[in-house]
Amino acid sequence: MAEIICIASGKGGTGKTSLSAGLSCSLAKMGHSVLVVDMDIGLRNLDLVLGITEHALFDFTDVLLSRATLKEAATPHPEIEGLFFLAAPLGIPEDEITTEAFLTFAAEAKETYDFCILDCPAGIGDGFRQAACAADRAIVVATPDQTSLRDAQMTRFALMEQGVEDVQLVVNRISRGVHAMPIDEIIDRTGIRFLGAVPEDRTVIAAANRGELVIAKPRSAAAKAYQNIAQRVLGVGVPLLRRVRSIR
Repeated sequence: MAEIICIASGKGGTGKTSLSAGLSCSLAKMGHSVLVVDMDIGLRNLDLVLGITEHALFDFTDVLLSRATLKEAATPHPEIEGLFFLAAPLGIPEDEITTEAFLTFAAEAKETYDFCILDCPAGIGDGFRQAACAADRAIVVATPDQTSLRDAQMTRFALMEQGVEDVQLVVNRISRGVHAMPIDEIIDRTGIRFLGAVPEDRTVIAAANRGELVIAKPRSAAAKAYQNIAQRVLGVGVPLLRRVRSIR
């Protein structure tokens, strides 16, 4: 059954966009058709992480405002079969983007693709609320620090206010060390069901700077984590990576 998944975070810098890219690529490489949408109007960067900047000619408002059909606007990824991308506009559209128009777009996406991944802007503003109103489930991304975990908890409450009951947590930038917070404590602090963890990995930033896909790096710990999270999204029971287990 087709699903719309919004990827949200209470604050910026948690790795939400990297997860959106990694999850989308992983699901597509597993044989699913995936549309990934950058919802961050004016501050888009998902195209950079996907290495698709020069290919993306349309943004999602072109579809919502009937300037292009979804088939025309969705850009196929040049390297990953089954992965399609829609950018966010560079600035605030002159015409109002209504919730009704977005819900119509979401319904068409569900008819066309197996998964639609919405990379929300950070925080709980208008872009977040539009994505949440169309989502079947949500993934909240947090880093293992007090402020991010509190923001993740508030994001969960905001998602529930929008009617999203299926909310899961991904903890990003996990590192070893005496000050590392145990996963169990992170879950207790946020009250969100645990989906997966992504280790700290310098490959993520390096790949984005070069316009390369992290998922294509076989030695990348983050790439392996994205693949594991994708399997859990599909309902497959996959254990935590050894590196993540070792900090508990």
